[in-house]
Amino acid sequence: MSRPAIILALVLIAVLCSPAARATVLWEAGGKVLVHENGEGINILHGEVRRGTNASDTLYFKFHVDPLSDVGTEEYLAGVQFFEGGTAKFGVGNALKAWAYSAFNTLEQGDNNKVFGDVDLHTASPEAFETGKIVSYELPRRGLGRTIVFKVQYIPGDDDKVTVWMNPNLTSGATEESQLEQLTTHFKADGKFDALHLRHNGNGGGWYFSDLEIATSFNDLIEPRFWQRLWFDGFLILVIFFGAVASVRILEKKKFQRRLQHAEKERALEQERSRIAQDLHDELGSLLTRISLLGGLLNTDKDHPEQVAQHAGKISHAADQTVRALEEIVWALRPGSDSLQSLVEYIAHFATELFADSPTRCRLDLPPNVPARALPPDVRHNIFLIAKESLNNALKHSGGQVVHVEVKTDGLAFKLVVADDGKGFDVGESTANGRRNGLDNMKRRAEAVGGKLLLNSERGGGSRVVFTVDFPG
Repeated sequence: MSRPAIILALVLIAVLCSPAARATVLWEAGGKVLVHENGEGINILHGEVRRGTNASDTLYFKFHVDPLSDVGTEEYLAGVQFFEGGTAKFGVGNALKAWAYSAFNTLEQGDNNKVFGDVDLHTASPEAFETGKIVSYELPRRGLGRTIVFKVQYIPGDDDKVTVWMNPNLTSGATEESQLEQLTTHFKADGKFDALHLRHNGNGGGWYFSDLEIATSFNDLIEPRFWQRLWFDGFLILVIFFGAVASVRILEKKKFQRRLQHAEKERALEQERSRIAQDLHDELGSLLTRISLLGGLLNTDKDHPEQVAQHAGKISHAADQTVRALEEIVWALRPGSDSLQSLVEYIAHFATELFADSPTRCRLDLPPNVPARALPPDVRHNIFLIAKESLNNALKHSGGQVVHVEVKTDGLAFKLVVADDGKGFDVGESTANGRRNGLDNMKRRAEAVGGKLLLNSERGGGSRVVFTVDFPG
């Protein structure tokens, strides 16, 4: 894995794993507990959180209840109750004589309550009796769970202030200030504690308690968005990790492809160099050897004018061929030759030079604008040799008056047509002067570059060579 990818992955993982999201939750217990007929109850804090006389901060408490009894079971006490030094303080749940969601052992008495210390909790789902009387409280019912949140503001030397929200909105974006007034209850109580008990006494099947939390902010009790949950952090870490791995693999693959392309270019260049060296050795070597031999014959036959003239003509012809061969090699080596534009221009130049001193007229039909496109050396060389062989055959064997050279290209496809109005020949028969070998070579070169070669000819009807090739996009 590359160093930047490792650094990025580590930074993102460190940010995601940081505990800042819910750092002020002091205590929580997510399990579900059934409480039934347990006297003063069971302490669930074990000293992890406590507040004494000098406390001056604010704590928020949350719990969820699922009653196993309802109004038909009549009196029972249930709820979360504070204890300090074994002494019971106030609690929140269902007071024994209230028969409703209420607080008990407070320092006040609710308007509808009969026992001092009992305060019915306001709710957004108040009871409506047959007599038409509407009250602010709600009776616990089997199968109808409720979430209760309450806040204790500790005031040194004075009574503590308590605010209770009955089934508040704890969805993402909710705040303490956005809670409805109709589900909010205020009263005073003694909020000191060193233990927190879950209690149930009296009739009914008890209460299930769950989702208990103590925090220093209301916002810490809000249900986190899905991207703030631990499972999402883990999922995101995996995505980042595998994304980094995939990125590294892609980068390594691209590096490998670049190295492979570079190696292929080097190989193609080496092949081109070998080809040029072979051309220098074969074509130029044979031509120069022929000129040397003819020069020797010229010296030998110096007393025979007719022989001297013949040898001189052959030397001149061999010299022309040598010049053309040198031009081809220079063109192949010249910077900028590996382009479609250069190929088209050189085919036109070669055809013009070839037919310059011939009675056969060469007519060129070239595209006015050739798209800019690079060609590998082997492709450029094979296409030129197809054109060269076609033009040489037309010059040597056609006996026609006009040779038509047509080139068409759009940068993605290339088409070359060499047609003459000469005597033609039977394509199916072997021909003299090496023409058959030349045609076979042209076909092999066309196949080597992925192109197609078509030859049409008949005796007395001229010849037509058509070469086409599609370039990769």
